[in-house]
This record gives sequence, structure tokens and C-alpha cells, in this order.
Amino acid sequence: MPIPSRAALVDHLVRTRIAGDVATPRDNNLSHYRKLANGDRHYWLGLELGDRWTDEQDVLAVMAERCGVSDDPEHRAGQDTIDPELTVDALERMAARLRKAAEGRQRVLFATGHPGGLLDVHRQTADALRAAGCEIVRIPGGLMADEGMVFQFADVAVLERGATLWHTHSPEPMRAILDGLEREGGPQPDLVVADHGWAGCAGQRGLDSMGYADCNDPALFLAEAEGTLQVTVPLDDHVMDPRFYDPMTAYLLNAAGLI
Repeated sequence: MPIPSRAALVDHLVRTRIAGDVATPRDNNLSHYRKLANGDRHYWLGLELGDRWTDEQDVLAVMAERCGVSDDPEHRAGQDTIDPELTVDALERMAARLRKAAEGRQRVLFATGHPGGLLDVHRQTADALRAAGCEIVRIPGGLMADEGMVFQFADVAVLERGATLWHTHSPEPMRAILDGLEREGGPQPDLVVADHGWAGCAGQRGLDSMGYADCNDPALFLAEAEGTLQVTVPLDDHVMDPRFYDPMTAYLLNAAGLI
């Protein structure tokens, strides 16, 4: 995969709708911001937000700043956006932390609640870190969460139900992993790279955690704003073809010194 320039990557993100005019509609975004502000823990993604984000306009302001959605509170329906420049900025912050992991040969755990979109992004990153001398955390066997099994596929922790990799926002699978590692007496990860509740749960546990998040999943952006997460990368987390993420992953790994 050729390494795109920053300008070429921005163009690619917009053309493939990973950023720019994304598929997630404005009314869906605002509904999720409201539900988070109203205390619906499904939208907290494993984080403990307390009473710090009870005004949905405050949530919108952070999402405009860190994700690039419209900051107009009167824009209630129709198209919403992710700023591709913010996506690349976050990828570069993520790359700096991956470089640190590689230099320290750290233990890194990968997980996804969006296997249809992001599984191979995580898999390629895990491969690159292992080649650089990192230990990719092997999760305990026999873990269960949310009426499914938690296991690793291509070095990435996923939730499986009925022979299907499951799309989940739940923090419970990550909680099962971290509790399982503790029961075995092994060390916790030095770094978690994930998304959804997998990233949120790890950050809430005090681990260095980075995640990918869509514009209708505000919790991880709030967590980065508060310092609970190291990095949150804004993107559409399930576009038409998962190969569309390959140039983004190449840019990330190159910026981290892993290519």
C-alpha cells in the first residue's frame, strides 16, 4: 500500500465518506448527544461521566471542536460532517503514542466492537507493533459477556454470538478481559487500542487507551477532552468497503515509524 501524503489522505477520506459528508444523519447525532446528557449509560461507552455533561449543548460544542460536526444548534436534520483535517490530526496523535509503545516494547491490547469496519485496521496495527518488538496481549480463554463469547480473531478481541462477530457498544467484553487478566495474575496492558465501549472501559480503568469513534458516539470525544482517553480519532466507523480504511492505516503506521 503506497503511503499517502496528508493532502491525498484528506481527499481519500472525503471521497470514501470516512470523513467529510458522512452517512450518519444530523438528527441521529443530536439524539445520541441528548441521550448521553440525559444519563443513558448505553451512550457512555463504559465511562463514568457523572454530572459533568448534562447539557447537550456542551456535548455538541465538544463534538464540533473535536469531530467537526456543525456547531449550529438550530441545524436539526439532514447532512452532518466529520472534519477530515481533525481525523488526520488525531491519527498523528495516535501515531505518536504507537511510536512510544514500539520504543518501549510495550504490551498492547487490541479490541473492536465494529468488526465489519475496523477489524483489519486493528489487525494491521497489531502486526506492525509485533514486528517492532511489542507484545500483543493474549486474552484469557473462556471469557463470556453480554450472552456471547469474548475471544481474539487476528490478534483483535471481539464479541461472538452464534458464530457471528458482533457489533457492540458495550463495555462488558473489555471488562471481562481486564478482570480475566487480573485473575490470572498477569499484568494489565500498557496500551489499549480499540473503539466503542472497549476503549471507554479501558480508559475508565486508568489504562492508556485510544479509540476510533463516529460522530454519533460522543462519549470517547468527551473522554479525550477530560484526559481519560489518550486519543479519539473521528471517522465513520463502518463505510461501504473496509478496504477504504487501508490508506488511513498506512498513513498511521508510517507516521508511527512502523513501516
